[in-house]
Amino acid sequence: MQRYFAINKDNNKLMLKESDIHHIKKVMRMDIKDKIEVIYDKINYLCEIDNLDPFKIKILEIQEENNEMDLEVTIAIALVKEQKMDLILQKLTELGVKRIIPLKMERSIVKLDDKKYEKKKERWTNICKEASEQSHRNIIPEITNQMTLDELSQLEYDNKYICSTKEQDNLIVNYIENISNCDKIIFVIGPEGGISEKEENKLVNNGYIPVSLGNRILRVETAAIFIASILNYCNMR
Repeated sequence: MQRYFAINKDNNKLMLKESDIHHIKKVMRMDIKDKIEVIYDKINYLCEIDNLDPFKIKILEIQEENNEMDLEVTIAIALVKEQKMDLILQKLTELGVKRIIPLKMERSIVKLDDKKYEKKKERWTNICKEASEQSHRNIIPEITNQMTLDELSQLEYDNKYICSTKEQDNLIVNYIENISNCDKIIFVIGPEGGISEKEENKLVNNGYIPVSLGNRILRVETAAIFIASILNYCNMR
């Protein structure tokens, strides 16, 4: 069943974005009495289309369903080129990540000023929304403002890790096995050129543990998907 996120709820009425209404009417070609799922404030409502013009839906029932991970996962990742970033956002959303923090890092090729970043963030949020609807999530992942490592270091997490190419013996699986349900976890992933020694030392001094993803050097997008997949596996055990 098609799923959408409401932008507001007034008493018993759910409001959708105009783009979603267009999708329902023109793309999906739905009609009166057709049913959709609508998420508002993490609650899943089974709804029925009551009228097409003006568009109205009515709530039939609340569905007891929550497809979110018990773990609260944040991926802090260096800014990369647009096509790669789109893929990262889509797949991390599908894999249940709750928060994505774009990072300013020394070796990042992509540099965005605040004005350009706001435009990107709006587009990225829409990518996450569509991926959340497709994967039947109850939330849309938060995309934060871009951060420096100093700003990142001030955030509180139960478990903090850096994807390192130096610490080959500190395999990620050895640490994830000890993660408990409901833990707040953050992973830092560097740019194509890697995390500089200065940056890695700064994070280590702020409680981050360097972990290895294995003997091979992974692309940024592959590392992000790899980490989220492992956390999903651990959450299902």
